[in-house]
Amino acid sequence: MIIKKLLIFSSLILASNLSFGQKTEVEAAVKALTALMVTPDSVALNKLILNDLSYGHSSGKVQTKQEFMHSLLSGESDFVNINLTDQTVIVQNKTALVRHMLNAKTNDKNVPGTVKLQILLVWSKEKAGWKLLGRQAVKVP
Repeated sequence: MIIKKLLIFSSLILASNLSFGQKTEVEAAVKALTALMVTPDSVALNKLILNDLSYGHSSGKVQTKQEFMHSLLSGESDFVNINLTDQTVIVQNKTALVRHMLNAKTNDKNVPGTVKLQILLVWSKEKAGWKLLGRQAVKVP
């Protein structure tokens, strides 16, 4: 009986540690994406984003991976800085949902601006790590 309880307790601790490790990996991927949105690099973006990306903007515009990367690399979408707050991460098997508030300064088409959005990111655990599969932004009410 004691051995059974110890095994159950050990399993719970192991599962908790694995979940914490995955959450930390997802948070690192979000941080990498945020840095690449400010300072785009085509090779790094290509490695972090899945080919089937669906990238939704608060305006209703939805971009593919290629369209999203082009908008960053061409300067069409030009983030001067990005600050993320109120982030939550839920990991379920090989999928992670990340929600946060995005506050950013932009310079799209050389027009300074600011944005404040609620963001939902969908990440997929692949052999090479966590990769972005989806993103949806909504305006803050």
